[in-house]
Amino acid sequence: MAKTQKGSARNKPFPTLEKARNSINSLFFDNDKHDFAYLKDNLKHKLRRYQESALLYLYWSQIQDNADEQYNQLLFNMATGSGKTDVMAAAILYLYHEQGFKNFIFISNTTAVVDKTQENFFNSSSSKYLYSSPIIIDGERISFNYVNSTFPVNPEENTIYIKLTTIQTLSNELNDPGENGLTYDDLAKFKIAILADEAHHFNVDTKKSNKKAKEENSWESVLDHIRGLNSANRQLEFTATIDVDKPEVYEKYKNKVIYKYDLDQFMNEGYSKKVFRLQANTDNNQKLLNAVLLNEYRKRIAKKLGIPNFKPVMLVKSNRIKTSQQVEQDFLEMINNLSSADLESFILRNQKLNAKSRALSKAYEYWLSQDLSQAVAEIQQDFNLRTTINVNEGGTKGILSDSNDFKNLNSLEDENNPFRIIFAVAKLTEGWDVLNLYDIVRISEAKESITMNTTNAEAQLIGRGARYYPFVYQGRKSYTRRFDTGRDATFENQLLETLYYHTINDSKYIDNLNKSFDKMDLIVNKDGEYDTYTATVKPSFMRTNFYKQGNLYYNKTEKVPDANYASIGDYGINNLTIDVDYNQSTTESNLHDKYYDNVVRESDVRYDVVADFSNPSDYRLIKRALARNKFYRFSTMKKYLPMVKSIREFITSDDWLGNLKVQAKVPNEYNQILSPFEKLHILDNAFKIIQKNIVKNYQKERGTNQFIPIAVKDVVKDYQKVIPKLSNKTISEVIKPKPMSKANWFPYDWAIADQLETSLINRIESWLDELKQTHKNIYLIRNEETISTWSLHEFENNEVKHYEGYMPDFILVLDDGDIMYQVYMEPKGDQLLERDEWKQELLESIRPENIEIIGETKDVRLYGVKFYTTGDGRGIYDELKKKEIFH
Repeated sequence: MAKTQKGSARNKPFPTLEKARNSINSLFFDNDKHDFAYLKDNLKHKLRRYQESALLYLYWSQIQDNADEQYNQLLFNMATGSGKTDVMAAAILYLYHEQGFKNFIFISNTTAVVDKTQENFFNSSSSKYLYSSPIIIDGERISFNYVNSTFPVNPEENTIYIKLTTIQTLSNELNDPGENGLTYDDLAKFKIAILADEAHHFNVDTKKSNKKAKEENSWESVLDHIRGLNSANRQLEFTATIDVDKPEVYEKYKNKVIYKYDLDQFMNEGYSKKVFRLQANTDNNQKLLNAVLLNEYRKRIAKKLGIPNFKPVMLVKSNRIKTSQQVEQDFLEMINNLSSADLESFILRNQKLNAKSRALSKAYEYWLSQDLSQAVAEIQQDFNLRTTINVNEGGTKGILSDSNDFKNLNSLEDENNPFRIIFAVAKLTEGWDVLNLYDIVRISEAKESITMNTTNAEAQLIGRGARYYPFVYQGRKSYTRRFDTGRDATFENQLLETLYYHTINDSKYIDNLNKSFDKMDLIVNKDGEYDTYTATVKPSFMRTNFYKQGNLYYNKTEKVPDANYASIGDYGINNLTIDVDYNQSTTESNLHDKYYDNVVRESDVRYDVVADFSNPSDYRLIKRALARNKFYRFSTMKKYLPMVKSIREFITSDDWLGNLKVQAKVPNEYNQILSPFEKLHILDNAFKIIQKNIVKNYQKERGTNQFIPIAVKDVVKDYQKVIPKLSNKTISEVIKPKPMSKANWFPYDWAIADQLETSLINRIESWLDELKQTHKNIYLIRNEETISTWSLHEFENNEVKHYEGYMPDFILVLDDGDIMYQVYMEPKGDQLLERDEWKQELLESIRPENIEIIGETKDVRLYGVKFYTTGDGRGIYDELKKKEIFH
């Protein structure tokens, strides 16, 4: 029977992990005591939420009475690229400071990982160094000393000793000690913590009987022996791969897994690049030139966005060294002989061939709009012998086996590193932490054997390449994707956060590759499973005076003084009731903004009060929940809540949360009383909702009633929408193009709209005969967030404030020759009416008598109307009639 590939590890029980999770999430575990401030102060990188959790789970295990027996060997199963080495670096300081460890042995299976880790722990001038410099704990400066042989019998004060070695070298030292060599008797004198990286190499597999497996078993025995020399010794293992489908491995590790963070969760939470697969049966040079064009396109995008020192790197991988060397030679010859005519011919020839590739289509379109002579010059400057590195000399030992290669490949992000393209055999590359890898090109080879081992290795490499590159944008470095949503979420920008795997198009290979992706929980998209719709501004509209000289309008903003954030209402929060959907089977979903998607009828649920903030007896539970969220540390809160004087005031004051009730929306069939643990999780969700509103609304800018112009031609531009062919959205949300070439009142040749938006367009079309009686110029402007940078802001002094900007979908322009009316309109689904009610109030506050238009000589009158709902349920036609716009 075929084993289940996807999710096998997560579906098996891990008792230690569950016990730790339940204890940490209980009311009796005080997170406040474990803030690990000394770790945060001494680590170069800010710990991510899941990394802090990993350390908290480690802490929990080590404070148990039976830690020496039950928790002396632990495994951290964390996704490729999730920063296991940062957790390891923090664990060293934790074990030193709180558990009294001074002696550490770091081991791995390869020299490359050991060399990388030496840079991480000892070279403070390296970009890969993981600590602050100097390291200071409790006012004392802490030093790291490198150990060549054994640990000192008389150690120095405030010093951590680390021996870094491969498991092979350590095994040889201990099992065949030479003169003054390391022995087990030497190690028995010390309390030692073993840190095992890429620990899956040390897993038991009794089914294997070959020489290598026996050797690995002996390595495992070496570690067991060292750990057994002292009951206080510890062994912390780190790996992204744990093959628990093998019974022997599962039995060994089921009680040793202390923390899990899976790759698909890591990618879904935005900590990685997105990954797309481009598959084609083309010759290698054609595939490589496509990758170069896409790679250079990214570089141009970054330059346009003002991102400094953005250098996207390519990896070209083969299964045979001879093939790799030949492909490198052919590539350099192709680039050296490339002309602008060749490039133009290549692009034009491939446009139709690759029309289904969104990435290549955009790249072709871009390059055809550029000076191709200059483009060729840049390509030849960026891809030549000086910027090419071939790392095949190491043979089967991996691409980091050579010390010079290691230095070059471990510093690819550095500004002075010249390399843009790497040629290597398809070998697992553990220890390679490159972040700016954006294109991996899989070379086609004759008579190649397509096995699961091959595709597993490639999936591992892609997983490493998917690590996020934290480039600086608008003066800020981010460690998560920033272009997934919002105004900057254009496909062009998203290329800076996407890895493309250019691969062969062989059915068996693709099938195996997908199985390998599933086994790793690696999320890989197929480039091409989408529809791209383009809306082009009509030439006839571009000839109008309104396009050439006309304006649209938005209101100016002003800074908001801290004194104006005097209550929770100033953050857009109605402090009466927060309802949290509760379903017992999904309590673990509390790491996401959106928790439960189950749709149930009101008659099938009840509302249980979880916490009444005005009730003193609920204070302890509320305080406990608040303390679980680090946002509500007072020092952090003050950045967003400047008028709050204390945590207690925030919880109890009528100005803040004192009148709040949190209720659980519970299915009727759940006939139990909510436990304290369940209430705590519901409050977690409620406080996340409050946090989101606080952060979103503390923007220090508010709208004024002064409206300023923006040129029509700066707003009405060609644009594209990329729509997945398969959508899990309801039919009303499906976006389709509506032909508008014959509608001279609509600026675009197509209206790219969902069903409700199309309904509004059709309704306005039905009003045209009436409107034409009094208005000689009529236009319906489709406002696309992707092509404009203006928005409306709330300017009336409402009780509940909303400081974020808002961009209505449509502007109806009516010009009778003397007066120009501009009416802001927004279609809105029934499910969003209550949530977005403030936007409707903003629209209806826009009246000529309420506002001032700055710098306009023409008689322009601005209005906003109620939301348009299905069938004009809110009567915007009647509203326009009353305003005498339809006069």
